Amino acid sequence: MREEMLRSILSELNGTSADIEASAVISTDGLIMSAMLPSTMDEDRVGAMAAAMLSLGDRTAHELGRGELEQVLIKGDKGYVLLTHAGPDTVVSVVAKPTAKLGLIFLDVKRAAASISKIM
Repeated sequence: MREEMLRSILSELNGTSADIEASAVISTDGLIMSAMLPSTMDEDRVGAMAAAMLSLGDRTAHELGRGELEQVLIKGDKGYVLLTHAGPDTVVSVVAKPTAKLGLIFLDVKRAAASISKIM
């Protein structure tokens, strides 16, 4: 039941923007709870990398006095990866195209994270 609800939220998130190429709900320890990934992406690898980046982001924010981590944004020449907390033990990860309108994606991901946090 929860898996179906998470999948529905991810489906809606991916449908809000043609710039979103993939999305996933991941526990802070790297377990994929639900994902809408292309076949070229390995779920286990995505989960492990998200957990590592989130942990590093948390530590960096605290060590540099920036408060609680809200999100991690990675920009590469082929696009973006965005990690956003969706509750204390859950993260939403989104992969977006390099031409993505980040403001809209931030808003859509924030809404999806709020929905996910309600069911987790």
